[in-house]
Amino acid sequence: MLIILALVVIFGTTLFFFLRQPKFGKEPKGERLERIQKSANYKDGEFQNINETPMIQRSGSHFSIIKKFILADNKPSGSIPTKKTDLLKLKDDEDVLIWFGHSSFFMQIAGKKILVDPVLSGRASPVWFTTKAFAGTDPYSVDDLPEIDYLFISHDHWDHLDYETILKLKPKVKQVICGLGVGEYFEHWGYDENVIIEKDWYEKIELDDGFVTHVMPARHFSGRSFVRNKSLWASFVLETPNIRIFISGDSGYDNHFAKIGKSFDGFDLAILENGQYNEGWKYTHMMPNQTLQAAKDLGAKRLLPVHNSKFVLALHPWNESLQKITELNKEAKIPLVTPMIGEKVNLNDETQIFSTWWEQTKKE
Repeated sequence: MLIILALVVIFGTTLFFFLRQPKFGKEPKGERLERIQKSANYKDGEFQNINETPMIQRSGSHFSIIKKFILADNKPSGSIPTKKTDLLKLKDDEDVLIWFGHSSFFMQIAGKKILVDPVLSGRASPVWFTTKAFAGTDPYSVDDLPEIDYLFISHDHWDHLDYETILKLKPKVKQVICGLGVGEYFEHWGYDENVIIEKDWYEKIELDDGFVTHVMPARHFSGRSFVRNKSLWASFVLETPNIRIFISGDSGYDNHFAKIGKSFDGFDLAILENGQYNEGWKYTHMMPNQTLQAAKDLGAKRLLPVHNSKFVLALHPWNESLQKITELNKEAKIPLVTPMIGEKVNLNDETQIFSTWWEQTKKE
């Protein structure tokens, strides 16, 4: 019993100090917490989704689920094909998007440099040995990025808010745009409070030079450890001088897509999650058919499916999400934007064609 007690104390002490590392951030406090507590979306001490949202619908024991993850054939057998566009040499008049894999991407629109959910550290985890990026999917570092006018963060999960990347970005970022509570991370990590804009769902942010963004709902959750939903998860509507874009962040399917589509009379491009899905967590992540339905609900002229091809966070094969949505789209016929990591997407060319690059890396 003494040995067991000693082991419990050692484990508890180790876990306590592990969770106190800066990368875990801090819960909102002070004036930020007071503002959060006034939000209509904050009840019973945490943020809530609009509609009831079950978390993991588990079938089987914890052991059986862990076994499935261990045995799952869901990683590429070799290096994933990528390109590398020089972001420091873009022409000022180019309106482009560069995808970095998963949910990270860069855009230049009307001269403004925009970065969304950058994870460039090679992993999406608090520990070095888990959730590593696939071979070939990390050609970009913070050094490859220009100064960033607007940094959008959809929520605080490790595969969207990367401590190492955010620290290195600090001297390059002019403005951070995020949901309520997420700013606490940035202040804790040394960002000036004056560059952080935190908003609740349905709040509008007037930026400059014809740029406006709206913080909108998503159906998800937040938290970097055992405590959940102390900061807000969000989607974004980005209105620019010549293009309107919807950025879903992480979200299960719900009626908010149709409401947003109606409110903004459609979008030139919808960037929607499509990957790391499972029937067990279908309320917080969309299945491929739901991604297509969400694009229809939004009135999207083009669809960029993201949240895939870089990290293993689900049981399906790494390229299944792109295979499925391509096959399903034969009926839906929404123009798909499916670039390689690093490939230049022309935001003003609705006829741009992309290869089925995800078929080039085959299982052995």
